[in-house]
Amino acid sequence: MSEKLKIKISIANRVYPLTIEASQEEGLRKAAKKIDAMIKQFEQSYSVQDKQDVLAMCALQFASQVEQKTIDKQNVNVLMEEKLTALNALLEEHLNS
Repeated sequence: MSEKLKIKISIANRVYPLTIEASQEEGLRKAAKKIDAMIKQFEQSYSVQDKQDVLAMCALQFASQVEQKTIDKQNVNVLMEEKLTALNALLEEHLNS
């Protein structure tokens, strides 16, 4: 059974207590640091003072990155499938001649 850890993560100057799997700790801490860095960037770039607006902008930024990676992966999969289909056709042609 996995060991559970109780940790505290700070985001936007608020502390959130979490109970997590030990294997999740590093990823959560890195994510919290990225969120805080993005908050600072948005606050400086856009003079946004409302933390809720900044957090919404961070959420949108992260969600769009995830969606873009999904789209990119789908495009790579389509290209790979096309190349494999072409390679298969060449192999069949060679084997049938």
